[in-house]
Amino acid sequence: MTTIDRYIVRAVLAMSGLVMAVLLVIAVLFTFIGEQADIGQGRYTALGAFSFSLLNLPQEAWDLMPIGALIGSLLGLGQLARGSELIVLRASGVSVARIAGSVLIAGVVLLAVQGLLGELLASPLQQAARQEKALARFANASISGGSAWVRDGDLILNVQGLAPQGRSGGMLVFRLSPDHHLIAVGRAARARAGTDGLWQLSGYRESGFTQDGVSTTPAGDRTLPSHVTAEFLGLAAAQPADLDARALWTVIQYDRANALDSTAYVFAFWSRIARTLAIVFAVLLAIPFVLGALRTAAAGSRMLVGLLIGVALFLLQRLIETGTVVFDLNRIVLAWLPTLLLAAVTLVLLARAR
Repeated sequence: MTTIDRYIVRAVLAMSGLVMAVLLVIAVLFTFIGEQADIGQGRYTALGAFSFSLLNLPQEAWDLMPIGALIGSLLGLGQLARGSELIVLRASGVSVARIAGSVLIAGVVLLAVQGLLGELLASPLQQAARQEKALARFANASISGGSAWVRDGDLILNVQGLAPQGRSGGMLVFRLSPDHHLIAVGRAARARAGTDGLWQLSGYRESGFTQDGVSTTPAGDRTLPSHVTAEFLGLAAAQPADLDARALWTVIQYDRANALDSTAYVFAFWSRIARTLAIVFAVLLAIPFVLGALRTAAAGSRMLVGLLIGVALFLLQRLIETGTVVFDLNRIVLAWLPTLLLAAVTLVLLARAR
């Protein structure tokens, strides 16, 4: 890395860090305000609401990073432009492509931070925040607060009241024939995930359907072999947008192996990757602005431009997410659409930059 690279990268990263700090303070404030209605329920206090807000910080940072990177790049490069540093570089024969290469290094650093937040911190800390809140508000709360439907070969399982250590409130088991006819329905009062893919069912009673009628078995304990693990059930019960890329890929592979519809998870998976890569184009987009119309503009003007572009991308992403559900459109194409539009605009403006 040359002196020019270090100079530009330092300016972009410093301003991006400052912008992200401001945005995250605002995000924590709004999250804390949104929790006021729940304070006082059970053992949920103001301190618990503040802890909930802080644990959601990595997820908020992941959501806001593209906007923060764009505004930070605009402000960082804008400072260099107003101080004539960029003019000196251009007069010294440094091309726009060379400056873009230096900015790209800063974008890659921010991309790495985004990956760290999204894949290692955001999902587990957000889940921990929801668990703490649920345990504080309700004495009988569980991690997922619901049930999960999954298919495992010729079995369809409905695991109810998911809880820690692989326990659940109960399990419904639907057995299918090879030609997909229902041949038995069973229910367990309690279910626990054991080792080697075995579920320990307590109070299990099953009704089998034959041509001669319905046969029932008395309630008792039973071992159910299954490829479904307690960890996977936690993924199946979560919303696709709350899962990291690895978890989404696990669910997609499982759904495909069992001929299930995985379109919502496919969209969330590719959308997550596309939104992460958008950071690179967001920082590059600042270059044609600071070399052109915003070269002598005030910091407030550059921040306003960054906010407008970032909000437009955010709204487009939300509109696309809604459209894919309502109109059943191509998930992969639409997941990449906002990032592709941003990339196209960035490359066109860079090509025209002087």
